[in-house]
Amino acid sequence: MTPSISVVICVFTEKRWDDILAAVSSVRAQRYEPYEIIVSVDHNPELFGRLKQAMPDVVVIENQEGRGLSGGKNTGAARAGGDVVAYLDDDAVADRDWLALFAAGYDDEKVMGVGGRTLSLWPGSPTAREIYQDQAALLREHTEVGRRPRWFPEEFDWTVGGTYRGMVAGPVRNVLGGNASFRREAFEITGGFHTGIGRTHHKDRPLGCEETEFCIRLGQRSPGAVMLFDDRAVIWHRVPAERARFRYFRTRCFAEGLSKALVAQSVGSADGLANERAHALKTLPRGAVRGVGDTFRGDPSGLGRAGAITVGLGYTAWGYAVGTVSARRAATSGLTPAGARTEDTA
Repeated sequence: MTPSISVVICVFTEKRWDDILAAVSSVRAQRYEPYEIIVSVDHNPELFGRLKQAMPDVVVIENQEGRGLSGGKNTGAARAGGDVVAYLDDDAVADRDWLALFAAGYDDEKVMGVGGRTLSLWPGSPTAREIYQDQAALLREHTEVGRRPRWFPEEFDWTVGGTYRGMVAGPVRNVLGGNASFRREAFEITGGFHTGIGRTHHKDRPLGCEETEFCIRLGQRSPGAVMLFDDRAVIWHRVPAERARFRYFRTRCFAEGLSKALVAQSVGSADGLANERAHALKTLPRGAVRGVGDTFRGDPSGLGRAGAITVGLGYTAWGYAVGTVSARRAATSGLTPAGARTEDTA
């Protein structure tokens, strides 16, 4: 099978202008030519007009649903004409074999989604403009770039949109949303991403999990559907300096707990938390022990990583507890669930 692939990039702010250019450039440079590039603009008329003028070869559209990433993804999928819809974050760039590896995954008709490995562009990485101008020279190796904080545990790379320690290539429950693709039929089966779950840049908490809920719901409605994680399909995702700080780490973990509560409410806790239980009971304890061991081997930052794992797990569990109570109250009394506060901190 040689599926046609529409690539959707969801954008929302002019502050990422250079990042958007770099993202689009990396898709144009794919060895497996995309069927089309779609840029979905989240309720920002000025950015929409500027992109329409700057990118005549790109399909630039406005989000036709409510504010947020889920609405932007649904709008892009509705416009897409390819057999497969692939998503790339607006602050990420893709390796030249990214789409080719996605396409190969669909040789099996049971495969409904393919995701890839996301490496981080930590503070100190090349600027978006430098990447845009010379991506091939800057990103030859499949490694993260820049200065990872020494206290930052790889088991929590998901807090900055990266592939975390513990993910193994092969069938998975869900792929990660910023580096993912789905057959067109997946949207017909599910009705699209749940607009009550996921990142909205006019809320004061960095929520997520729209792709998790989507994949689980797809599996529930289409038994036998397979999601694949191909760690060779690489993208690099930018981590702003503020997101490499411990304060954001705590906030993101708490928000993930809130999001997981919404996922569990939507698809049930058995399916919604299966991976998370395994991660919390196996991967995280091993990471904490590894950090302590690194300390005894002469790396004092190992203790910081062990501590961060403990704090991160605690904040995520706290967020889940708060989110569960809030979701139950919202379901019975019409109150706004936890996390739905209005303040743009993106």
